[in-house]
Amino acid sequence: MKKIMLALSLLLFVGVNTPAFAHSHKYQLRKGQKIFKKKIRKYCGFSGVRFARKHTQDEWEEIYDDDRFQEEAKKICPKLKLKKIKKSWWEPVYQFTHEYGQGGSHVPHC
Repeated sequence: MKKIMLALSLLLFVGVNTPAFAHSHKYQLRKGQKIFKKKIRKYCGFSGVRFARKHTQDEWEEIYDDDRFQEEAKKICPKLKLKKIKKSWWEPVYQFTHEYGQGGSHVPHC
């Protein structure tokens, strides 16, 4: 009986939290896209698609994990003023670039 209750609890937990995660992920993507459009694009002179496609999704992940994301953004967009980008904005911008990097199936609208 305990095993059945545990299994049902686990299924309920996964079922409730999966939509929340999906919503959270989509929110981060939209937020990252919006930040790119409003705060970064003017320094780059090109779209978010072109920015994200500079690397594959795996390369973006490696760059972010190695704490080189800001440095890479500056390399891609030399006119980018890093001090104008809030620290809390980098995570959503990373999510955006990772999602739409080479190898991804989606194309952002920016």
